[in-house]
Amino acid sequence: MFEKPLGMIDTLPALYERAREVQSYIERETESWGYRPIQTPSLEYYETVGNASAIREEQLFKLLDREGQTLVLRPDMTAPIARVVGSSMKEEPLPLRLSYCSALYRAQQHEGGRRAEFEQFGVELVGDDSMNADGEVLALLTSNLRASGLSSFRLAVGHIQYMNAFFEEIIDDPQIVEELRRYLYEKNFVGYRQRIDRLEISEAEKSRLHQLHSLRGGPEILERAKTLAYSSKAHQAINDIEDLWGILQDFGVHDVVQIDLNLVGQIDYYTGIVFEGYGGPLGFPLASGGRYDELLEKFGRPASATGFGIRLDRLLEALNHINEGGPQKRSTLILFHKEHHQQALQEANRRRQNGESIVMQNIASVPDINAFTDKYAEVVSITDRRGGHNNE
Repeated sequence: MFEKPLGMIDTLPALYERAREVQSYIERETESWGYRPIQTPSLEYYETVGNASAIREEQLFKLLDREGQTLVLRPDMTAPIARVVGSSMKEEPLPLRLSYCSALYRAQQHEGGRRAEFEQFGVELVGDDSMNADGEVLALLTSNLRASGLSSFRLAVGHIQYMNAFFEEIIDDPQIVEELRRYLYEKNFVGYRQRIDRLEISEAEKSRLHQLHSLRGGPEILERAKTLAYSSKAHQAINDIEDLWGILQDFGVHDVVQIDLNLVGQIDYYTGIVFEGYGGPLGFPLASGGRYDELLEKFGRPASATGFGIRLDRLLEALNHINEGGPQKRSTLILFHKEHHQQALQEANRRRQNGESIVMQNIASVPDINAFTDKYAEVVSITDRRGGHNNE
């Protein structure tokens, strides 16, 4: 009777307070870049936001309203924000810089330990089709991770059009291309190589496909990428990355960036630059994002856009330095007997006005006084009716 639905977890006070602390650091940093916060409903219509989100159908939480309309718990925030930009904010001039921190819901089938509900902080820069916009969101992501206290992280940057153009030059079957993309998305490079070896194409073409796996590193790999793919679409994607690299150098964040032309965005509405962020020993991304220039058109306001999302639970795991006693160590405890409640309340109000965090507790209700008081930075005992007190 005490089990939770698959993928749902309880967040206990110490972790919750730490998450709010990290969130506040990120929000302040983002606000200083001119991004304004926005919130959207947890429930959206399946026919609009549900379809536009591009999250796999089996991961959507669906339910019916009283009129028989199919609703979904929002699986991402990019599609809801696109809806708002095309409706409630349609008169606001572009570009728009928006931020959010919201719970997202993606159903897990049989994947133990993976969250079905998680909080994500992110930004969307809508209405700027220049490479400067991509550079800005990557620089802001870097700034946010540093503001959170994360010192060891890296960003991998690719371009979805390069991969699309490269596969189009060699493979005619869209189903095979999708298989190869899935292997790359899952980082299953053994499966990728084995699938290539089974293709009925020339050994030279197989060799080209195998070489895609080596296109990781600094800007020096871009010349090799140009020789591996011939089409103008592929070369334009490389030119975009070259321009982006110069912008990242201007921001001073290129030292944490690696070019990775194997990168596949997990959401299929990306149209250009895509990226992922990794921190500490995590073997999976804690942040991701990219350019999506076609999504806004579905909501009646065609516009280019780019943005990112940070998984707060994964960021906290990467930070991995929650104090054992929890943030409550910063609070002061005021202990009192029933007859001293008024004096205790006066002392608590005085301290709260000075910005302190105060907990009041009737000592008669505490079974183990030593264990209880150990959680607090300071303990104040109210001892008489005149408001005197002892610090312990």
